[in-house]
Amino acid sequence: MSVSELYSQFTRVWIPDPDEVWRSAEIVKDYKDGEKVLHLKLEDETIQEYPIDLNSNQLPFLRNPDILVGENDLTALSYLHEPAVLHNLKVRFLESNHIYTYCGIVLVAINPYEQLPIYGQDVIYAYSGQNMGDIDPHIFAVAEEAYKQMARDEKNQSIIVSGESGAGKTVSAKYAMRYFATVGGSASETNIEEKVLASSPIMEAIGNAKTTRNDNSSRFGKYIQIGFDKKHHIIGANMRTYLLEKSRVVFQADEERNYHIFYQLCAAASLPEFKELALTCAEDFFYVSQGRETSIDGVDDAEDFEKTRQAFTLLGVRESHQISIFKIIASILHLGNVEIQAERDGESCSISPEDEHLRNFCTLLGVEHNQMQHWLCHRKLVTTSETYVKTMSLQQVVNARNALAKHIYAQLFNWIVGHVNKALHTNLKQHSFIGVLDIYGFETFEVNSFEQFCINYANEKLQQQFNWHVFKLEQEEYMKEQIPWTLIDFYDNQPCIDLIEAKLGILDLLDEECKVPKGTDQNWAQKLYDRHSSSQHFQKPRMSNISFIVLHFADKVEYHSDGFLEKNRDTVYEEQINILKASKFPLVADLFQDDKETVPATSSSGKGTSSKINVRSARPPIKAANKEHKKTVGHQFRTSLNLLMETLNATTPHYVRCIKPNDEKLPFHFDPKRAVQQLRACGVLETIRISAAGYPSRWTYHDFFNRYRVLIKKRELSNTDKKVICKNVLESLIKDPDAFQFGRTKIFFRAGQVAYLEKLRADKVRAATIMIQKTVRGWLQKVKYRRLRGATLTLQRHTRGYLARRLAEHLRKTKAAIVIQKQYRMQMVRQAYKRIYRATVTIQAFTRGMFVRRAYRQILLEHKVTKIQKHARGWMARRRFLQFRRAAIVIQCAFRRLKAKRELKALKIEARSAEHLKRLNVGMENKVVQLQRKIDDQNKEFKSLTEQLSTVTSAHNMEVEKLKKELIKYQQSQDGDDSQRLSLQEEIESLRAELQKAHSERKILEDIHSQEKDELTKRVLDLEQENALLKDEKEMLNNQILCQSKDEFAKNSVKENLLMKKELEEERSRYQNLVKEYSRLEQSYDNLRDEMTIIRQTPGHRRNPSNQSSLESDSNYPSVSTSEIGDTEDAIQQVEEMGLEKAAMDMSVFLKLQKRVRELEQERKKLQTQLEKKEQQESKKVQVVETNNGIDADQDADLAYNSLKRQELESENKKLKNELNELRKAVADQATQNNSTHDAQDSYTLLLNQLKSANEELEVRKEEVLILRTQIVSADQRKHAGRSMEPNINARTSWPNSEKHVDQEDAIEAYHGVCQTNSKTEDWGYLNEDGELGLAYQGLKQVARLLEAQLQAQSREHEEEMESLRSQIETLKEEMDKQQQTFCQTLLLSPEAQVEFGVQQEISRLTNENLDLKELVEKLEKNEKKLKKQLKIYMKKVQDLEAAQALAQSERKRNELTRQVTVQRKEKDFQGMLEYYKEDEPLLIRNLVTDLKPQTLSGTVPCLPAYILYMCIRHADYVNDDLKVHSLLTSTINGIKKVLKKHNEDFEMTSFWLSNTCRLLHCLKQYSGDEGFMTQNTPKQNEHCLKNFDLTEYRQVLSDLSIQIYQQLIKIAEGMLQPMIVSAMLENESIQGLSGVKPTGYRKRSSSMVDGENSYSLDAIIRQMNSFHSVMCDQGLDPEIIQQVFKQLFYMINAVALNNLLLRKDVCSWSTGMQLRYNISQLEEWLRGKNLHQSGAAETMEPLIHAAQLLQLKKKTPEDAEAICTLCTSLSTQQIVKILNLYTPLNEFEERVTVAFIRTIQAQLQDRNDPQQLLLDFKHMFPVLFPFNPSSLTMDSIHIPAALNLEFLNEV
Repeated sequence: MSVSELYSQFTRVWIPDPDEVWRSAEIVKDYKDGEKVLHLKLEDETIQEYPIDLNSNQLPFLRNPDILVGENDLTALSYLHEPAVLHNLKVRFLESNHIYTYCGIVLVAINPYEQLPIYGQDVIYAYSGQNMGDIDPHIFAVAEEAYKQMARDEKNQSIIVSGESGAGKTVSAKYAMRYFATVGGSASETNIEEKVLASSPIMEAIGNAKTTRNDNSSRFGKYIQIGFDKKHHIIGANMRTYLLEKSRVVFQADEERNYHIFYQLCAAASLPEFKELALTCAEDFFYVSQGRETSIDGVDDAEDFEKTRQAFTLLGVRESHQISIFKIIASILHLGNVEIQAERDGESCSISPEDEHLRNFCTLLGVEHNQMQHWLCHRKLVTTSETYVKTMSLQQVVNARNALAKHIYAQLFNWIVGHVNKALHTNLKQHSFIGVLDIYGFETFEVNSFEQFCINYANEKLQQQFNWHVFKLEQEEYMKEQIPWTLIDFYDNQPCIDLIEAKLGILDLLDEECKVPKGTDQNWAQKLYDRHSSSQHFQKPRMSNISFIVLHFADKVEYHSDGFLEKNRDTVYEEQINILKASKFPLVADLFQDDKETVPATSSSGKGTSSKINVRSARPPIKAANKEHKKTVGHQFRTSLNLLMETLNATTPHYVRCIKPNDEKLPFHFDPKRAVQQLRACGVLETIRISAAGYPSRWTYHDFFNRYRVLIKKRELSNTDKKVICKNVLESLIKDPDAFQFGRTKIFFRAGQVAYLEKLRADKVRAATIMIQKTVRGWLQKVKYRRLRGATLTLQRHTRGYLARRLAEHLRKTKAAIVIQKQYRMQMVRQAYKRIYRATVTIQAFTRGMFVRRAYRQILLEHKVTKIQKHARGWMARRRFLQFRRAAIVIQCAFRRLKAKRELKALKIEARSAEHLKRLNVGMENKVVQLQRKIDDQNKEFKSLTEQLSTVTSAHNMEVEKLKKELIKYQQSQDGDDSQRLSLQEEIESLRAELQKAHSERKILEDIHSQEKDELTKRVLDLEQENALLKDEKEMLNNQILCQSKDEFAKNSVKENLLMKKELEEERSRYQNLVKEYSRLEQSYDNLRDEMTIIRQTPGHRRNPSNQSSLESDSNYPSVSTSEIGDTEDAIQQVEEMGLEKAAMDMSVFLKLQKRVRELEQERKKLQTQLEKKEQQESKKVQVVETNNGIDADQDADLAYNSLKRQELESENKKLKNELNELRKAVADQATQNNSTHDAQDSYTLLLNQLKSANEELEVRKEEVLILRTQIVSADQRKHAGRSMEPNINARTSWPNSEKHVDQEDAIEAYHGVCQTNSKTEDWGYLNEDGELGLAYQGLKQVARLLEAQLQAQSREHEEEMESLRSQIETLKEEMDKQQQTFCQTLLLSPEAQVEFGVQQEISRLTNENLDLKELVEKLEKNEKKLKKQLKIYMKKVQDLEAAQALAQSERKRNELTRQVTVQRKEKDFQGMLEYYKEDEPLLIRNLVTDLKPQTLSGTVPCLPAYILYMCIRHADYVNDDLKVHSLLTSTINGIKKVLKKHNEDFEMTSFWLSNTCRLLHCLKQYSGDEGFMTQNTPKQNEHCLKNFDLTEYRQVLSDLSIQIYQQLIKIAEGMLQPMIVSAMLENESIQGLSGVKPTGYRKRSSSMVDGENSYSLDAIIRQMNSFHSVMCDQGLDPEIIQQVFKQLFYMINAVALNNLLLRKDVCSWSTGMQLRYNISQLEEWLRGKNLHQSGAAETMEPLIHAAQLLQLKKKTPEDAEAICTLCTSLSTQQIVKILNLYTPLNEFEERVTVAFIRTIQAQLQDRNDPQQLLLDFKHMFPVLFPFNPSSLTMDSIHIPAALNLEFLNEV
């Protein structure tokens, strides 16, 4: 092809653009050779002239056809160059939201910055087993390819994940490991895959941090090897780490964080177990707050810390080690906060001894505080003669502290990595492994240092390995296709690698400079200039003498040499390390022990550092060889990198290149500049270049023929060989023979040739289209002309008539208009005159009114002025009057003041006289009398309080009266004696003081009494109120429970009919899943048993054979007849008789034994607790007897009263118990109705609340007794106080009980709870003269004793009840603990395992309950069966006796005969029973089950073995031999299992035994004697029913076995159909000529070869299903089961086809939709032909039908969107959007689905409540139902063929 043909008009090209990197344009004028300008039109219709350089003749890149845009493999593009790659990635990422794209062997992954639902378990299963090119690109596809190659080629694999920070490397590696853990799960119970996944949160916590580019950036590289055994199950893993960024521990840039573990620990600092860490928030610590970003949006550090701790626990890190790890991490934070104070000289520093953070640092690490304080600020210099201790400057101390912190963290990091590897290590032999390398990508910043140098060096090595591998694959492809190939030139970066690692390279010179005592970064840079200035990959910057430039494969990077030497040495002082070695904590000391044999590959070094730390010592070491010197960081990194490359070269690599679409972390935002930069750096474009250098486009002959059939001439199509046709077409179309090559199975094209062929094809199709359009348009124009001519004539006729009518109308309207004008003008003139007239009249009226209003206002003004004058004159007159009056008052006041002064002077003189004093004394006496009266009133008022206070008050009053009388006498006798008056006043004052004191004491007593009374009253009220509230609450809860139960019953009764079928289906499904799981476990057990058998047969040490697998004991086989085993003791005896191996098969007996053991254990605990209680009661009784020896003989009254009160309390207690039982019953009913753990917890809480209320009510009763006792004692005290204050208090009154002794303990008991009074009286005789009060007190004391005894008895009863309730609570707690442990275990399982485990737990619980009920039934049936058995034995003995008598008579008769006579025996009728001897049972099972072939019974009665087995069972029932029944059924079931295990892939054998098992189950039902199963029996069949045994439990076992066989049948059928589905339903051309094949890339679909071995058509599926149907019908399988089989198979076809459609872009087209609809219609026709259309199989295909319709519908307008939403109801929103995104036009005449249309669909479907799962679960199995299908055959009509070799069976 010439340039003029390629660069012609309408051809689209790519031109450079500064903003978008590349921009699309269209050529508007053909280009000719030699022209300097290319005329282009941009997408915005702008015309541009693109200059062409004639010297280089570099024309713009050609753009691929639209049909190739959006390909999932970049190598499928016809034009392979940078703009094509960038545009294809952009279209897939933005328009289709596809983040994965293949580029040859590389998977390009673009970070979406959004969680996508494409990593679930369903997606993993969808990719499992698929070839890499079959479905859309995905990280799971790469992982599956590695897993498959490992299994197929027996070679180790590696997945290399690279990319810059924030591109998603860690997430991609994590998903790859998750895939391996799911697909290659461990075969043992070690759960090693969970441990592999659990290592991720630990490594992320200690090795990931927030950077400006990524919130979870891995700051180290890691290579994880996942080991597999020969069966390709995970057995272990190992992790190697590289280049940890230790500098981040002590420094973070702005908007960055330290490692996550620091912030997680600070977030959890408030937990009680972390109090000793002395941590606060992260902002308080220097090492984690330098970046001013201590949190990440959307990340909960506390929650992540909990996940980290769980991961530690899962990996086996003990709790003590976890605490030690957290202590070390916390110590680093405290170390960063240590305050270092510089001295004045500037050469030394110091740390305060009181520094809190240093103390915490030393405490957490267990080191000496003083030593660490000293050696942080000093260093030791050792010479040959002596040792010096030198101080350090502030900067040196800070550097030393930071180095120590980095060293501690690095050592801890190494320890954790080692412990993770130890947890993932296995002792099993590793057969192969898959390595996942998550390593940093190429980095270039404004300032690049030692870290970036090491990273880019590693990427150089990886890029070299990548280039060689790509070249090798290209070479292998050409050789496989037998194409001559020439050496492809590709970029080799070995010179750049030599510059870095060769002898005297950059690393060697760096190590050499580190050995120099005074080496500097500047000297090292100068050496680099001198040595490598001539290298083509090394440059010196113009403006710098401390930087150098390296030309890497990706970009040119300038490195600053500052810090290279220090980071390469990575020194830390030996004295500080020695202190840490002496730590009292073992873990801390172990971290810093010298590791003499450090493996470089497993060392984790800081970013620019290593775990192998050079400890600087002041003493020069003894000279040794260079190899013994401690290695530098660069040397270690180079060694570990070389070891990594050796590992990668020994494996098959798979590449994942992660791309960061933008720096703002915006979801689905694409920055072309950043993307191109990373594509150049990660080697994707190099892959494109290598591919483009050869033959990048590759087509199979079949695909090429289908695509370009339109270019082939008709005469050439007559040839049947497609290869010859393709060769002839290509040779005629492409003249250049080097542009293509013919391989063995493919055609290889140079770059651009496929685009040229597409252009020729489009031209051919366009020419045909033009011809069709020309013909159709001509015919349309002729039809249009005829229609227009007829319309024109009609229009002319109607137009002329219309014009005539319009003229007449015009004349008529003109005349009318003149008349209207005349009348209108007259009217207008008349209206104008009237308007002027009205205006004139109005103006006159307003003018006259104005003049009148003006005159009125003048008159009104004059009137107001007159009124104002009148008021002003009156005010002036009043003011003058007031002035005169004030002057008169002043004069009067002055005169009165003068008179008052005179009177005051006279009064003062009078006051000094004696008469005045006398009058004063008279007034004092009046006041004393008033005071006395007041005291009397108060005494009367408070007389009820205390008699003691009233007595004191009356005595004081009498004394005061006496003194008053004496005072009056003295006053009368000595009126003028002043001294006597003063003494009296003093006595009065003293009396007043005493009176005041008495008042105060009375008030104190009154306040105390009132306060106590108020408190007691308040307490009683509160307790009564609380009791009332509790009772109300109890009533309310009871009512609520009743109402709730009624409402729920009403609701359940309404919903019961609707939900019954659904719940039954779900329960059946769960049960059958359990049966399936049981069969799988039983299969595993059989495999293990076979292996044990093999091991036993080998010589050497042998193990004792295990009796039976515990899995077998889980079955429900009732191997021991329940008629003989009524209770547990019989079961134990039966087990001992049968042996352990047979008894292990009996689940019911096993569970009974377990239950009996539990019951015995509970009884033992109860008896032990009762014994302890009895001992306690006896000890208490002994103590009571010892203390009550001195009690007097009032016990009769006490007992009488006690019994009376106890009866009352017992009735009250019984009432409470009844209420409690009712509440329990309500709670139990509610729990059974709700059937959930939450309701059970609520009922449990309600029970405890009711118990608490009962306790509180009992406490109220106790308090009422105490209150009564307190009131009695307080009344006694008041009376006692009143009697003690009588005047004759010293006279002792004699009364009968005055000398009676009062017990001290009784007195103390009586006074308990009241305030002690000041009374000290020891005798009670003064209380009352008659002794009544004393007797009353003694009676009350006895009452109190009775109440106390009654209270104690009630408390004992209450304690007993509490103990019983506590025991119940403990049992409930134990059950809850077990459930919690079970729940915790389930959390560690996968969601499917959790569901299965929960169902197993529920079934075990229901089994226990059923066993309880069975025990009750068995106990009732036992006696009945024993009696029946005895009766039968007696009847049998009678029959035997009669038979013996008859035989004796016949013998006697026979002896009498003298002649020999031949007697003919009369044949009896066959009764439908078969008899065999016990020793023939193995032979029966072998001939009838184990060795039987279905072909042997062809032509006989279907299900013949089932009938024979039933007849044998019937005979054993007839002779009442239960052991024979049990043995036969058990052997039969085990034999069937053995046959199914042996033929686990034989559909015919599985179907045969499914039909026989079902028929045997039907026979056991039909002849069980149950009337429900005998409705269709004939009288003859009713005679064949079982007479003695009830085999209900065996029917259940056979039902379970049928379910297992059914599941195996489905599994076999699905395994045979599944490989056919995708090829037959989606790829095969059922309708010829519809499909058009697009160009494919490097990843070929394995099933795209239609002519290959793996291709299938729809006829193959139909033939296979015909085979299934005929086999099942011939073997007599029930029609209902056949319908369920095909329903399941059709669902599987639907799920597999739809899942493949959702994951493949190449089949989402209009033609595929047409093929699908045709194929589905064929399947539906087959269902109708087989009369299976009622099975529901067609309904399972609805999602696939709707997907086919979606592919065929229009997808442009909103109406189309509405139609799609209405029609596709069986598809979820996610599935619809996925299909629309994948929709691909197969030619240029179709259009892609626009993004706007997809958004419209999403908006209309947003209200749907669809599941989040994208793919269908093709492993889902519908629950199977075995309906009862009785047989019409009778047992006596069945004939046994001789081919079965059953001659030992005797017909009865």
